Amino acid sequence: MDLREESLKLHKDYQGKLAVVSKVPVNNRHDLSIAYTPGVAEPCKEIKENKDLSFEYTCRGNMVAIITDGTRVLGLGDIGPEAAMPVMEGKAVLFKVFGDVDAVPICLDTKDPAKFIETVKLLQPNFAGINLEDISSPKCYDIEDTLKREMDIPVFHDDQHGTAIAVLSALIGALRFVKKDIKTAKIVVNGAGAAGSAIGRLLVNAGAENLIMVDRFGALYDGMADLNRVQQLLAESTNKQKVKGGLADMAKDADVLIGVSAPNVFTKDIISSMNQNSIVFALANPVPEVSYNEAKAAGAAVAGTGRSDAPNQVNNVTVFPGVFRGAIDVRATQITEDMKIAAAYAIANLIEPEDLKEDYVVPDAFDPRVAPAVAAAVASVAMKTGVARIKVDPETVRANAAARIKR
Repeated sequence: MDLREESLKLHKDYQGKLAVVSKVPVNNRHDLSIAYTPGVAEPCKEIKENKDLSFEYTCRGNMVAIITDGTRVLGLGDIGPEAAMPVMEGKAVLFKVFGDVDAVPICLDTKDPAKFIETVKLLQPNFAGINLEDISSPKCYDIEDTLKREMDIPVFHDDQHGTAIAVLSALIGALRFVKKDIKTAKIVVNGAGAAGSAIGRLLVNAGAENLIMVDRFGALYDGMADLNRVQQLLAESTNKQKVKGGLADMAKDADVLIGVSAPNVFTKDIISSMNQNSIVFALANPVPEVSYNEAKAAGAAVAGTGRSDAPNQVNNVTVFPGVFRGAIDVRATQITEDMKIAAAYAIANLIEPEDLKEDYVVPDAFDPRVAPAVAAAVASVAMKTGVARIKVDPETVRANAAARIKR
């Protein structure tokens, strides 16, 4: 049985991957009277007086919505909300397994950003956070920005920010291994869509000063025509010399090459033209810009892909469970840039400098330390920066997360 047949069988046999399971027993009349009427009226009355108690008295306190319109699903494109459901279900499974966060997949039958925004806002009383997923760009920017501005729970477009945090964490480790500085290293990001733009923004915020973004029309520069508003901001803060040219031109003498673009576009010639001790992260899925083995053979000192069948997997599964775990544990109202950077360093710092190797610059997705470390870092920054509703010792967040997700 091949992978396709096995996956179809699993999904059909189980009728999807999620189920609703009661946390409490209902075995007799007394159980029923506490869980439902008349006892259930008591938390209702308490919440009426203080809405924030909904985080304590209901499942809302550990509940995240995974919301999409199905317009940009994996590498499949605009396949619609029904076809997007297996991916959203899968994401919910990862939330639970890696972060003990209860997540509900919601696929909206609209491509209208205004309707999408209004619907998500109406759902706010049910959730502690919103994970946006698989929404086409550039509308994903407007949707997220509006929801972040108008809601008081975290809104996080994982395709953008989860990927960016994963890249930054891997880059921190790789740069430490090859003994280069993010501030001075020449970094080229190939792909200026949602993920690429978010990577670029986070790298700049983390201190990168020699960064060039490249899309299919060439290197982005200030004054370039036909850029969306996010790309325009990137063009203003990167490529300070306004150099022009394509991927091959920009990669020459680069220290770091990051791809969130298309399969097989990082050729041997491109990689061999890079600086000594180069770093190549090829993250197109399921087929990367170059395979791990090909990147190494072409001369990369450190290589990584988004795939689980090669070393240095750069994947947002190391990110979003811990980010939301930490954010909802302190009832954060948003997820800030400082929280994202803290998450990246929390992941990277799990590997001691003496343990770094060319095939181990980022922790494995199944490393049980990852989500607790990210949760503690995110919670700590949320409290320091005033976006947390409650105060919790970050080490308590770490310990609780480790206990909850023990595998």
